[in-house]
Amino acid sequence: MNVFHLLLLLGAGIVAGFINVNAGGGSSLTLPLLIFLGLDGALANGTNRVAIFIQNIFAVSSFRQQGVHEFKKSLRLGLLTLPGAVIGALVAVRLNNLLFQKILAVVLLLIVVSVLFSRSYQEKGKRVFQQPSPWLYPALFAVGFYGGFLQIGVGFIFMAILYHLLRVDLVRVNMHKVFIILIYTLPALIVFSLTGNVNWGYGLTLAAGNALGAWWGAQLAVKKGEKVIKIILAVAIILMSSKLLGV
Repeated sequence: MNVFHLLLLLGAGIVAGFINVNAGGGSSLTLPLLIFLGLDGALANGTNRVAIFIQNIFAVSSFRQQGVHEFKKSLRLGLLTLPGAVIGALVAVRLNNLLFQKILAVVLLLIVVSVLFSRSYQEKGKRVFQQPSPWLYPALFAVGFYGGFLQIGVGFIFMAILYHLLRVDLVRVNMHKVFIILIYTLPALIVFSLTGNVNWGYGLTLAAGNALGAWWGAQLAVKKGEKVIKIILAVAIILMSSKLLGV
């Protein structure tokens, strides 16, 4: 690996880690970069999981350091995604279907509208306790499958599911999200590794950047709260949707 590749991976990792913690879509930057550096689709998909896994270790640690954590609940939610994630990883292929990309772009735009214009589950800085929707559990299985299968944009989907079905504020949405993705990424990474679809040199270099960006992202999420998360989420989704629509 030359110095140019090293700097590219580190820089992209920092940006992706920051975006992934506060919104999602960081993999839409890192996956094409890995392919640009010479990896095929499956190898890039697996290599990216190294960065995602380490990124979320640092994100969880950053939230914990700030006193924002509910490990037992996050673990229960994460376990619900595991079956879907393993199945998704086992059948993973890189999708190039243009229609799928356009549908995904529209879905992402609907997600940002639903989050930006729905009422907050936060009241005077305090969490509003509500019963989770029964749809939360099948939704977590489905998003686990998607995350194990492709990963791109999974953060947006997690945010919509946790915000609307778990019914908590966006800071806690992100706190749960990074823990859940950490849990299901491990078996997915094992599947990719056992099938020879991980470049560990690129993966660990990218992970160093992702970890740094994730740490900063979690710090900002807690300090600035829902307002800044909504702004980052909106910008990230609009940029990703525009790319998918070819704008």
